Amino acid sequence: MTSRGAVREYVKGSLWVWPGISAVAALLVGFAVSQINVSEDSALAPLAFQGTADDARSLLIIIAGTVVTVIALVLGLTVVALQLSSTQFSPRLLRKFLRDRANQAVLSVFVATFVYSTAGLYTVGLAAGGRTEQFPRLAISGAIVLLFASMAMEVYFADHLAHAIQVDAIGARVEKDTLALLPSLRAGEKGTGECPPAWAVALLTSRSGYLQSVDPEEILPIARQHQLTVRLRLRVGEHVVAGTVLGWAWSPAPEIPIPDAATLQPVLNQAVRIGFERTLEQDPALGIRQLVDMACKGLSPAVNDPYTAVQAVDHLSVIFCAMATRPLGDTITGDHDRPALLIVPGRRFGDYLSTMCGLIRRYGSAEPTVSLALLRLLENCAAVLPDNSPRWADLDDQADLILADATREIAQPADLLAVSAATAELRARTRQAGRRSRTNDKEDPPAART
Repeated sequence: MTSRGAVREYVKGSLWVWPGISAVAALLVGFAVSQINVSEDSALAPLAFQGTADDARSLLIIIAGTVVTVIALVLGLTVVALQLSSTQFSPRLLRKFLRDRANQAVLSVFVATFVYSTAGLYTVGLAAGGRTEQFPRLAISGAIVLLFASMAMEVYFADHLAHAIQVDAIGARVEKDTLALLPSLRAGEKGTGECPPAWAVALLTSRSGYLQSVDPEEILPIARQHQLTVRLRLRVGEHVVAGTVLGWAWSPAPEIPIPDAATLQPVLNQAVRIGFERTLEQDPALGIRQLVDMACKGLSPAVNDPYTAVQAVDHLSVIFCAMATRPLGDTITGDHDRPALLIVPGRRFGDYLSTMCGLIRRYGSAEPTVSLALLRLLENCAAVLPDNSPRWADLDDQADLILADATREIAQPADLLAVSAATAELRARTRQAGRRSRTNDKEDPPAART
């Protein structure tokens, strides 16, 4: 399952896979269409090419040459878009452009047109006068159809690229992908708190890279067989080093035998996918990181565009409002009736919030509009939180830090008034409801077992 997931992720993020498939498909379709003999009284006769073999040869050469030029233009524009997104927003956004279905579809149509037209030269001859009577006229008409399709895709690509590199379009795409991931997360805020006992077997990492995903179905069978609890040391999205401890496995009691590491290690390697980059499969923190990078880039002295940071925070507000009412934390998968568990450490709501607010706050504390955008995010989260949620304390902590940094960095008292007023309003809401209890460290319900 994990290897299939790795192949699926690679295919989604590669620009050559679908164009390669389209090239093979163009060859097969061209061969099939060239076998159709269109007689003069056939219903397909009006659709067949009406010129001579020399006319068809010239047409195919022109189409192939034109499409090659267009492909070079499209690849050049794609590289420019990748460079712009990397330098202007974040290098972690390159994956979004590589996975863009529109870019892959446009390249696929162009490559299919080129391959179809070039292969068609073998049916009409490469030199003038080679064939004058019999040639697949319907197949030549297919090349004309592909030419018109390529021209339409070129116009579509120019329009798509102009919209794709806009700040709001990039932010909306990251927001959509991150929100789509949240329903698949099954976690409880506090987890079990279980630590590996002294008799636990340490399982090592086989390679270095980022922990991309964990497949419980690969681990649970052996865990049920031996009544094991398996706990990973790192969270999805974190970097691991080959030879270090990836997790532990232990039985309910020391006297219950545990399979040795040589037996458990291959199972863990199959269940845990480690790659050279982070992916969004089970890692919503990557989507948040991409938007935070956009905000920090906008606040850098080289760019000096605070409104880009505000736009990024607005998209983050949508994500955090969705996360505010969901259970977060350690993901625990296992059985209710027997001791077989897989525990994957996870981030709590406060962890996500402090990481996001902390980076943007430190870079943008001197700009009141950025501080106000962060306070609006906290206010939006407060609007969806239930009265008894302990996450109110997390909102208060961040509001205090935002006001403290703004007070230190903003020189003009008049510029600070709006930030102080927004912070005071949020504090008033928490005091009125009696929610500012920092001693209540108990998070929502315990982790749900799946």
